[in-house]
Amino acid sequence: MIEANFYIGGHFLGGEVRQPVNNKYSGECIGSCPLADNDLLSMAIASADEARTPMEQLPVYRRAEILDSICLALKSKEERFAETIAQEAGKPIKQARSEVKRAQQTFRFAAAQARAMEGASIRLDAAVGSDSKYGYYFRVPVGVVAAISPFNFPLNLVAHKVAPAIAAGCPVILKPASYTPLTSYLLSEIIAMLDLPPGGFNLIYGSGHDIGMGLVRSESVRAVTFTGSPEVGLEIAKNAGIKRLILELGSNSAVILDKSASLDTALPKIVSGGYSYSGQVCISVQRVYVAEEIYSRFIEPFITAVKMLASGDPSDETTEVGPMITEGEAMRVESWVNDAVADGAKVLVGGKRSGAFYEPTILTNVTPDMKVMRREIFGPVICVIPFSDFDVAIDMVNDSPYGLQAGVFSKNIDSINKAIFGLRVGGVIINDVPTYRADHMPYGGVKMSGLGREGLKYAIEEMTDIRMIVIQR
Repeated sequence: MIEANFYIGGHFLGGEVRQPVNNKYSGECIGSCPLADNDLLSMAIASADEARTPMEQLPVYRRAEILDSICLALKSKEERFAETIAQEAGKPIKQARSEVKRAQQTFRFAAAQARAMEGASIRLDAAVGSDSKYGYYFRVPVGVVAAISPFNFPLNLVAHKVAPAIAAGCPVILKPASYTPLTSYLLSEIIAMLDLPPGGFNLIYGSGHDIGMGLVRSESVRAVTFTGSPEVGLEIAKNAGIKRLILELGSNSAVILDKSASLDTALPKIVSGGYSYSGQVCISVQRVYVAEEIYSRFIEPFITAVKMLASGDPSDETTEVGPMITEGEAMRVESWVNDAVADGAKVLVGGKRSGAFYEPTILTNVTPDMKVMRREIFGPVICVIPFSDFDVAIDMVNDSPYGLQAGVFSKNIDSINKAIFGLRVGGVIINDVPTYRADHMPYGGVKMSGLGREGLKYAIEEMTDIRMIVIQR
């Protein structure tokens, strides 16, 4: 049992109202966390605001050492974190271990970027009338950062918000997803052992509607980094006022396989990209466009591979697909698939629900207006669509309100160039699935997929302001 607490101003604090946290597979209670009220929220904001100057004055080498220390502590507690993620998020243990390793890397990248932060000199005498002036700029922290993280990567997506804030010299208030608060608490225990200024990191729990939006509306908060749904992202944008926003808002990510694609390479990557963590990943494969010339050679092995996926207890080493985060989410996926079938879609494999489990599913005969195609299903469902013309396939990928990442499998340089310059997404992944992400690359989308970029260097830029210095000789 993990009895989590708030972490505010360098101290752990309890709360009168506590929320149980359950194992997403067994339903067993594995811990609890307190729920914040408005007074607690105000305390956390005040604590972070008081830490602005100490965090800004914390030397860069100390910020980097703290981030490196978090990385090493995560490595020493790797299995503890992985087990907690498997239990509270329902993520298969092998995937949970991978997340912990990625989080270590994320903190290490942040440490490197903290050390590498630079400004630049500006030749002001290039402007008429500025002959006797010179100047330079450097980056300064924006101030308090509100980090609102999702359930699906309860450690690494927290790392992508907390690590750049520390690197930039910004106090941060973390509000993790209500489904997965325990992993964040374990991280707070690590941070509490380090000499970060009091209030430099704060951890609170509560509803997105009350506590999350309270952070968003606060004038003391100068940046909000959020991963979640477009609907909530729109509410954040409406309520934030003038502050920095980094919004990662999901996708219905597509893959194109042209006639030259290597199916031996593409097929296992698509299976993994579509069904890992039951498809509950912003860049899960949801739409696969296959050239007609190779469709028959792709679809049968694809069906076979999906049928072989092992579902079960996330703590079991052999499990590849665990439960969805709640039974309600599995019911939603079931409803969307049933609606598609009623409108003419065909289920090639899967299509059934048992409690919070939804079978890995392949759909064909889908149309662009179906919810399984148009919206983010966030479940283990892939739609397969044949195409006869590569340009049309690009148009079909772009026919979406989202634009996070897309994958293209091809050996044809003309097709690859068409994809690179024709796809309206934040990332084009060649000969791999859109689910690929390296933690130091710029990551983010266009259209309803969000604003700003994660990836340590780019997130640090979002969390800092440029201060221009002009000097008269």
